[in-house]
Amino acid sequence: MSKVVEKFLNYVKIDTQSDESSMSFPTTEKQHNLAKLLVKELEEMGAEEITYDKEHCYVYATVPATKGLEDKPVLGFISHMDTSPAVTGENVKPRMIENYDGRDILLNEEKNIIMKVEDFPELSEYAGKRLIVTDGTTLLGADDKAGVAEIMAMAEYLLIHREIAHGKIRVGFTPDEEVGAGADYFDVKLFGADYAYTVDGGKLGELEYENFNAAGARVTFNGRSVHPGDAKNKMVNALLLAMEFQNMLPVFENPMYTEEYEGFYHLDALQGSVEKASSEYIIRDHSKEKFEEKKKFFLRIGNYMNEKYGEGTVVIDMKDSYYNMKEIIEQHMHLIENAKAAMEENDVCPVVVPIRGGTDGARLSFMGLPCPNLCTGGHNFHGRFEYVCADSMEKIVDILLTLAAKQD
Repeated sequence: MSKVVEKFLNYVKIDTQSDESSMSFPTTEKQHNLAKLLVKELEEMGAEEITYDKEHCYVYATVPATKGLEDKPVLGFISHMDTSPAVTGENVKPRMIENYDGRDILLNEEKNIIMKVEDFPELSEYAGKRLIVTDGTTLLGADDKAGVAEIMAMAEYLLIHREIAHGKIRVGFTPDEEVGAGADYFDVKLFGADYAYTVDGGKLGELEYENFNAAGARVTFNGRSVHPGDAKNKMVNALLLAMEFQNMLPVFENPMYTEEYEGFYHLDALQGSVEKASSEYIIRDHSKEKFEEKKKFFLRIGNYMNEKYGEGTVVIDMKDSYYNMKEIIEQHMHLIENAKAAMEENDVCPVVVPIRGGTDGARLSFMGLPCPNLCTGGHNFHGRFEYVCADSMEKIVDILLTLAAKQD
């Protein structure tokens, strides 16, 4: 059996939360703490070609090919080291439930924090399994330290069991994926893989090669502050302008009402005063055509309000974040077929699902490294009810080992 659970429990205790407000790269220095540990472990297990980008916090390493298989295509596995800014990752206290009974889980008796099956019905599927949970005050960090642990466990197993035939394997660990910057300084040429998989998904069996097209938009509303006692025909309330803008977006094209391939506009932050306000939005759709239509509609609302209230009242700064990797992966569908076969050989039913978000792999695919996404066994990412099934993690290591032998 691999050491995946032991590694995971060690990694989640290291705070690697990224910071979307930071202008540095990586956005938090503490991500280096995990990077340094991974370098140390890779050295100890006998990995080769270890590179630690000390400026940008990337780690790369090689599991060398079996003699005679050096000419096979080079396969990569990639996970990210940072955790989401949404919930604190400091002082994580993971707890193993050895034989889960399928009922509500008391995470924190003192604070009466309970993970209820009523709220998370998929919990009932794990009766009799080993679950790793939080104490209800932090996230767990399975996104994506489960992926990191699974890749590290695979690499260690291959380096110990040299009798397993495989081509050259490259592993890579990135910072700042959670704030959309994980691929910013990833050295595709140095990594040197022909293809790769990110290990950054959810439930065991999930396989993903479609993701959202994504854009971010900052909308600034310029108002005019006047004493409310003398405000008639003078005051322009920037906060009300922000509300008016939001109310013109389609009500049901909102994350709360969408699923599967349905796109949305998401108001992620709102702040300001009468004089000036700003809103942060993300815009998502799997369809490139619908994505472009959404962006045009968003801009049209701004133009309409400027015609209504005067030029410069609404200023929109919009930028594309990443695109749907489907158009790249469809040219390399053997990656999907190999992943399906690897799962089936390990008695796991593959389920191809769209990613309602993005991964490093989406950007890397457009940078010349086709990179679909594999499951990690985790659930409820980015929150205090996050958990991962230890049995699933063990099975995923087996799947990665099987994939390592399928390079073509």
